[in-house]
Amino acid sequence: MMSQLFDHTWSLMRFILRRDRVRLPIWILSFVFVSAGIVLVFDNLYGDDIERQAIAETMENPAMVAMVGPNYGGADYTTGAMTAHEMLVMTAAIVALMNILLVSRHTRGDEEEGRLELVRALPVGQLSSLTAVLLVLTAVNVLLAILTGVSMAALQVESVDLHGSLLFGAALGATGLFFAALTAVFAQLTQNARATTGLSIAALLVFYMIRAIGDVMSEALSLTSPLGWILRAKPFVENLWWPVMLSVGLAVALSILALYLNSIRDHDSGFLPTRAGRTQAPATLRGPFGLAWRLQRTGLIAWAVALFILGISYGSVLGEIERFFEGIDLFQQLIVEQEGFSLIELFIPVLSSVMAILASIPAIMVMLKVKTEEKNGRMEHVIGRSVSRWRVAFSYWLLAALTAITMLFLTGSGLGLAGNAVLDEDLPLGTYIGASFVYLPAVLIMIGLALVFIGFLPSFASVIWLYLGLSFFVVYLGELLQLPDWVEKLTPYGHIPAIPLDEVNYGVLALMIAIAVLLSVVGAYGFRRRDLKT
Repeated sequence: MMSQLFDHTWSLMRFILRRDRVRLPIWILSFVFVSAGIVLVFDNLYGDDIERQAIAETMENPAMVAMVGPNYGGADYTTGAMTAHEMLVMTAAIVALMNILLVSRHTRGDEEEGRLELVRALPVGQLSSLTAVLLVLTAVNVLLAILTGVSMAALQVESVDLHGSLLFGAALGATGLFFAALTAVFAQLTQNARATTGLSIAALLVFYMIRAIGDVMSEALSLTSPLGWILRAKPFVENLWWPVMLSVGLAVALSILALYLNSIRDHDSGFLPTRAGRTQAPATLRGPFGLAWRLQRTGLIAWAVALFILGISYGSVLGEIERFFEGIDLFQQLIVEQEGFSLIELFIPVLSSVMAILASIPAIMVMLKVKTEEKNGRMEHVIGRSVSRWRVAFSYWLLAALTAITMLFLTGSGLGLAGNAVLDEDLPLGTYIGASFVYLPAVLIMIGLALVFIGFLPSFASVIWLYLGLSFFVVYLGELLQLPDWVEKLTPYGHIPAIPLDEVNYGVLALMIAIAVLLSVVGAYGFRRRDLKT
């Protein structure tokens, strides 16, 4: 009888693997290449022990501890210790996000779309679907852990040994397993995929904040977070395996709980009550702009808070800039000295460019929501009424533009408020905000490009993320890698003046805004002309 609950689990696993035959390899290989690449970058950039120890001292700043965790290898800051310290928690958080998205997609997502109902009409066990998801994610995380560890060790960097590399990979995989199981539990509690994803990401953010506060104030508090205790593995320093075993053990317990909850709930229901909706829509919801905002407001508010905190975090280290630069060739390559400007003023454009690219993410996501609504079959209900496609496209474009304006303002103001709080000589707050806000034309061009993809090549709209990644690479590391100027000009961010160092060429900015508007109009025209795809 018990075995019947799991009938055809293997068949469902093969089905999941076939559906994600492109998505899964991209995720796994991305983590493998990034982890191995960071080892090479750190090993090549930091010339000797003196430079690495100088970096180690700067990482003792409370703001840096809050961002990346305690520096357990500070006494002997080798390449391995540096990699684990600066990359483990961030990479683990992204691995957690991968698992959240995949589990939500194959549990509540399939249930919401009606696919799971079709599967259950076949002779499969009641728990087969959820079990298949958990087993596939287990295999994915194990493979990710092994490949990451082996690839790092294969580089033959002196301090990056096989034991530490495998532990680093295992820490990533164990964190992924924990959040996969946690998301599976949330999938039983909620009634739709959006709530499952939102609750899981909220838990990830809460765990990150608990770890950040605990690492600065109380280790006991940090140990209540999976992102906190996984850092206590200390790869390449002490190589402790108990945090990995703890994460795996809790993942097993959460998986059992998820299976139990799945066995006692009705299909297409959840244990958390759903609030009844309004009998009549408010005035703000009676148009496509209000609908676009209502669908995305929770995520946008979360992005706004996160980017403001990021600006504050960056600003809090400005008081340490001069000590950062002493004897560190890496920073000296990143920052080109100019007469008449302080180190703070030289560093502001670097931070602003990074934050501007990050601020582009939610703006692009707003624009791509058009494609998501179309794919899920909801867009046809909107344009089937007396709402033109021009109006729909313009509404989403306007929300994306307002998102860009808001995010750039928050990053700049966060940087300025925190920076002036720690600096002996304040800079005008407008300098910080201007250095961030000047990137608005570049972000608008990215929004326009996203709309062009939606209008003419909706199946390839995700290419915009690759272009954004290229922009980050050439803008942030272009000076360090001594890339030609024309490479930097391939992205809209490469045409933005570095405030306060450069004079603002308003003609160039006006031309960029005109290009952004033209792209948006062309994209909206394509969206109006083509058939909807569902």
